Amino acid sequence: MRAQITAADITDIHQVLADHHRYWGERDLRSLHVLALVHEFGDTCLVARGPDGIHGYLIGFVTPTGTGYVHLIATRDDARGTGLARRLYEVFADAAHRRGARRLKAVTAVGNTGSIAFHRRLGFEVTVVDDYNGPGQAMAVFRRVLPFDATRP
Repeated sequence: MRAQITAADITDIHQVLADHHRYWGERDLRSLHVLALVHEFGDTCLVARGPDGIHGYLIGFVTPTGTGYVHLIATRDDARGTGLARRLYEVFADAAHRRGARRLKAVTAVGNTGSIAFHRRLGFEVTVVDDYNGPGQAMAVFRRVLPFDATRP
């Protein structure tokens, strides 16, 4: 059964945090789950829900300068490889575009090769930016123009 993608609420994020390891493995990214983003931008924060819980989620928002920024995106360990992350991006891109976004942006650690490959498959340009997250903390920055068509880069 396909997961249904809907707007997230705080209860959803609490559920995700309770099962954090299913989405992030050994990486502890709980501090990045800023609940204020869901409170303030709930209509662009998404969950993919199946009968057995949340299969994936995306926390994102649209900046005043017209950028749809994806803060976090993750799929549960048993939902990887199903195209769910691509679907979450499609729904977010559509919502961001309706709110005036002209481009998408996301950021990850330079060593996160899985995320870099995924974003490249979706047609994002990848740039390594030195000191992006502070001195000596380079990050891979993804950018892509809208509208978003996940079937082609």
